[in-house]
Amino acid sequence: MALPGNSLTRSWQRWRHWRQGRDRLPVSLTSTGTEDANRRFLLYGVLPLWVVPAVADWWMHRRTRIEHTSGTKESVVHALMMTEAGIPVLMGLLARINPLVLSVMGGAAAAHSATALYDVTLAVEEREVRPVEQHIHSFLEVLPLSGLAFTACLHSDEVRATLRGGRGPDDWRLLPKDRPLSAAYLAGLGVVIGAGVVLPYAEELRRCVRAQRSS
Repeated sequence: MALPGNSLTRSWQRWRHWRQGRDRLPVSLTSTGTEDANRRFLLYGVLPLWVVPAVADWWMHRRTRIEHTSGTKESVVHALMMTEAGIPVLMGLLARINPLVLSVMGGAAAAHSATALYDVTLAVEEREVRPVEQHIHSFLEVLPLSGLAFTACLHSDEVRATLRGGRGPDDWRLLPKDRPLSAAYLAGLGVVIGAGVVLPYAEELRRCVRAQRSS
């Protein structure tokens, strides 16, 4: 019987050398196969385009002077929603898709939806939420579910394993991908998310905190 400490050590060793001697996951830009098309749209469509409604929503907050209305409490909720979306995205990009990762993705998507509802409830009581902003929210709310759906379609065997409680201990461990995504793709996506999500909302939170302190 394997001891928990030994299992953790083996998992850590896999992560330490997760890119060494491994073939990269090919993402064909020309194949018309269903699996290739789904993976291509997920990696080059859903994930990068998430930034567009995120920036648009940030601009609407700025336009309605969030720092002088709902302020820090709403901005913190935005940070929470980014965390709820970011953790499963990071896991999906780096980790092997297994029942653990799919369960986290599903739980995070549900939590994100609940937090989004609270966010709107909070916002409408404190500031003007225009129809265009509500429409932007609809995109932000559905994208985590879209990402989960595409991932589930690409890993239907893991979905079945999840529904059956897993096939073994490795199904409930966070393990690196057998074929990792290219470093160039990960770096490029990181730059896009950093510039289009992290920086704008960090600026928003900083602006709200400064306004709260000066009031």
